[in-house]
Amino acid sequence: MARDYYDVLGVNRQASQDDIKKAFRQQAKKYHPDANPDNPQAEARFKEVNEAYEVLSDDEKRAQYDRFGENWKQWQGAGGQAGADYVNMSDMEDILNSVFGGFGGDRRTSRRGSGFSRVYNVDKRDGKDIEQSVQISLREAYDGTVRLINKNGRQIRVNIPAGANNGTRVRLSGEGEPGMSGGRDGDLYLITEVTEDNKFERQGDDLYVDVKVDIFTAMLGGEVEIPTMTRPVKLKVPSGTQSGQRLRLTGKGMPVMRQKDQNGNLYARILLTTPEKLNDEQRALVEELRDSFG
Repeated sequence: MARDYYDVLGVNRQASQDDIKKAFRQQAKKYHPDANPDNPQAEARFKEVNEAYEVLSDDEKRAQYDRFGENWKQWQGAGGQAGADYVNMSDMEDILNSVFGGFGGDRRTSRRGSGFSRVYNVDKRDGKDIEQSVQISLREAYDGTVRLINKNGRQIRVNIPAGANNGTRVRLSGEGEPGMSGGRDGDLYLITEVTEDNKFERQGDDLYVDVKVDIFTAMLGGEVEIPTMTRPVKLKVPSGTQSGQRLRLTGKGMPVMRQKDQNGNLYARILLTTPEKLNDEQRALVEELRDSFG
């Protein structure tokens, strides 16, 4: 059984033409196919709304419908005086253009048989880009990594390049909001956020690491072991090295993104350590050394 046209538009039987037009605007905007892509239920409801408005916006058709209900068309076919076999299309177009102007471009109406059948875009509208943050560790930023993104029931594999930093944008073409009326789909951008590391500090493509050096090695010179992102290396400490001094290891920093075989530098920050306890003999020797410097 067909639904009552007044119920379809959500108005009572005493509704004015202004009320009917206002209700049609609201229902058409809600169920229009452009606003509900790939939703056959919405498209069916949209057609139902158009049918109801076609009848109730015409005074003669509305009078026949009020008298004969869903059999009003059969009354026409049996010889009764029919109203116009078309809806006021200029009025319909004005309403739909005002409702859907926000979708972009002019709207045009088409007819199939008697009555309004569909509204469509003349102009294309591209989909919007979407941004989504993703966290990676410093180790993942050094090596490059992969993230799996779930979108609309699909799992997308995303490669994050070595050298990625805070704010690096990784583009997934066509994975943003869908375009309308043939417009291109937007893009999805993953914005990387590199978490802090408990050993290395990053500044651009360079890395910094604190290295403890005993006072005697700093005074006399020698070698210390320095951690890097790959493996520990030996570093020569010049005699007279001071606490807080930075010693550079060229090319041991972060990869320079999208530049093959290029890396920043690693800087070892020297932290001098002194013996916590001295026996009497050691103390005397240290005092003697101190006095020798005047």
